[in-house]
Amino acid sequence: MGILYPAQAVRDIVRIDMTETKRISIFPLSGALLFPGMHLPLHIFEERYRALINDAMARDRRIGMVQPKTDGDIPELFDIGCVGKIIDIEAMDDGRFNVVLEGVSRFRIVEEIDASTAFRQVRAEIEENAELDEVLASAERAALEIESRKFADLQGYQVDWDSIGRLDDMSFVNGIAQIAPFDAASKQALLEVDGLSNRAELIIQLLEFFGRQDGDEGRVTLQ
Repeated sequence: MGILYPAQAVRDIVRIDMTETKRISIFPLSGALLFPGMHLPLHIFEERYRALINDAMARDRRIGMVQPKTDGDIPELFDIGCVGKIIDIEAMDDGRFNVVLEGVSRFRIVEEIDASTAFRQVRAEIEENAELDEVLASAERAALEIESRKFADLQGYQVDWDSIGRLDDMSFVNGIAQIAPFDAASKQALLEVDGLSNRAELIIQLLEFFGRQDGDEGRVTLQ
C-alpha cells in the first residue's frame, strides 16, 4: 500500500549520534521491524539463518534486524536497522529455531563485509540509546493515546487501555510503532525518526492517515 505521508519533513530532522562501530550479522526481513525495548518472535527455518542463530548463540546472542529495499537473494538494504538480543530460544529436532529478540539499539550500516558465512555481515555504527531517558510531554502522551483509541475503535481492536496507561513512554511509543498495521515503508520511517517526541508525532500522523481508510478495501492490513 503506497502512502504520501509527512515523513519526508520528519526525515529532514533525523539525527543519530553514534558512539560505536562493530561487525553485525544481519537478518534482512521485510515488514518485521524491531524497535528498541520491544520484543520480536521469529521462526527460523532457512539454513543460512539457522547458521546465523547458531553463530549468535556462540558469541553475544545479538543479530541485526534490517529491512531489504529490493527483492532477490542479495537485496539492497535500508541503512538503519535495530540490534536484537536473543532472550529466548527453542531448538527443534530438525534444526529450526523459535526465538524471541529484544530490541537493544538502532544501527546505521557503514559497509557490507565480504564474509565467508552463509549469512550477510555489515560494519555498522551502533547508536547510544538516548530514548531510555526521554519523556514525552503530558500533552504529547495524551494526544497519542487519544488518536490510538480512535484508530483501535475504527479497526475493531480490543485493547487493555488500563495496562497501556501504565507503560513508560518508550514502551508506549515504540510498542505502537512496532505493532501498528502500517505498511513497511511507514514503519521504516518510524524507525529512522530520532527521538520519542518525533516518533510519537509521526505515529499520530500515520494513525490519522490510515484511520481515514473506509470500507473493506480500505481496511489497514500488514504488508
